[in-house]
Amino acid sequence: MNEIFPASRNLSRSSQDQSLVLRSTYKTSPAITICASFFRSFMPVSIYNKSPLDEPIPLIVVEGFLGGAGALVWGNFQDYMNISCEQPRRVIFANVGPVSSLHDRACELYYAMKGGTVDYGADHCKQHHHLQYGRTIDEGMYPQWSRDRPLHFLGHSLGAPTITKLQWLLSTGFFGNREHPDMILSVTSISAPFRGTQLVYALGEREDAAPAVRPISIGSAIAKVVHLVSFLSPYMPKLLDLHAESRSLSCREVSFSSLLEQLRKSEWTESRDAANFDVTFLAMDEREAYSEGLVNPRTFYRSHVACMTHKIGLDTNTHAPSLGFLLTLPLYLTSRIMGSFNFCLLRPIPSFLANIPYSPATTITPEKGPHTPADAHQRGLNEEYWANDGIVPVFSQWHPLDCSSTICRHYIPSGAANGSMDESLAKLKPEPGIWHVHQIEDAHHCSLAPRWSGTTRQKHFWEAMGRWLGNIDDDVGLIRVGFYF
Repeated sequence: MNEIFPASRNLSRSSQDQSLVLRSTYKTSPAITICASFFRSFMPVSIYNKSPLDEPIPLIVVEGFLGGAGALVWGNFQDYMNISCEQPRRVIFANVGPVSSLHDRACELYYAMKGGTVDYGADHCKQHHHLQYGRTIDEGMYPQWSRDRPLHFLGHSLGAPTITKLQWLLSTGFFGNREHPDMILSVTSISAPFRGTQLVYALGEREDAAPAVRPISIGSAIAKVVHLVSFLSPYMPKLLDLHAESRSLSCREVSFSSLLEQLRKSEWTESRDAANFDVTFLAMDEREAYSEGLVNPRTFYRSHVACMTHKIGLDTNTHAPSLGFLLTLPLYLTSRIMGSFNFCLLRPIPSFLANIPYSPATTITPEKGPHTPADAHQRGLNEEYWANDGIVPVFSQWHPLDCSSTICRHYIPSGAANGSMDESLAKLKPEPGIWHVHQIEDAHHCSLAPRWSGTTRQKHFWEAMGRWLGNIDDDVGLIRVGFYF
């Protein structure tokens, strides 16, 4: 069994004293624990955030870009997640727009749980030129969701930043003063593009003019398919539901000539209110300028970072996957592209590159020959900007914000297919208000989720996930009584 230890990348935006306060909250004596158990037996069920059936707190799964197949693809992971549970935990797949922006997806996620007519916000819709209201959901998937009845959330890929966007909207009062970020008890991310991905540029987003898309590109082709599906949405199966009511793109609302105009230049996919723009580094910088993604002190955070590449050469940060990943050819190809991406092409320069000091003069070295200031600039980046899982670079999977601007703890990467994952994670006591970052080597974007293949690694992951959520549920009982906070 491999032991895991905090890496040197333990940075916090708070003071050392605040960190000590966070850690000290968990030094609970046996006497206090016994007292808490005693008082718990006399308290109303609602205090302990149970559902009407007194079941474990449900887990809400939010899928990523072009997701929406739910259990059809995710398989029977619940069997392993509940293997050590006295009572099975309910899993709810949230239905949100597969190509919508983070803001729109977060709004759809909120109303999917609570029910009602989706309200994207008047100011947002005025800025981005679409209708304020979307579909009406007669009955939410968990209408009792509140601060007293919080939920666990898990997001794969774009699903995870959708969850953190929702928590930010809750913290700003977007859904009203009665809602609170404590409604999200835990956030678990898998291969999440919290801080963008260079793949979006390789697929067609313009490096110098986002959100514009190059006419001849994979991104442009995807945009055309999106508009065709939206136009024919009244006749499409639910599996192809794009949640495009606020866009007025169906054949019952617009003419065929309007469709042709959108196929020529999309007002949706080439706007700043679409999923592809939200995974650009420009959008990342805009979100972080407002400190979106700051941790909530009473929410438990954990991210799982996949990496399928290794560094090639001693004098470069270029990364490439091993030949073993040829079986997943599309991810193998995208991984190679991402591993050699030139960040100096981006305009405006992303913050993580702009903050690296470099000499303003063009330099010449015997080994490299002449290179521009921008090239010298890029050489200051660490290899986690090129290491990737075929879709998202490693640094972006860690958490929202830079390590110096949040509270995080990074752990030594685990092996490809051994039993250490669930054993080691099970020993870690849940700690709120801090990102616990776990990296998994020799894993691609879909190794853990969403596609269920029944691998040993997947089984270990979901077993550990079930225990971690159970430990949080147990701790929440003490927290609500008042022994922790």
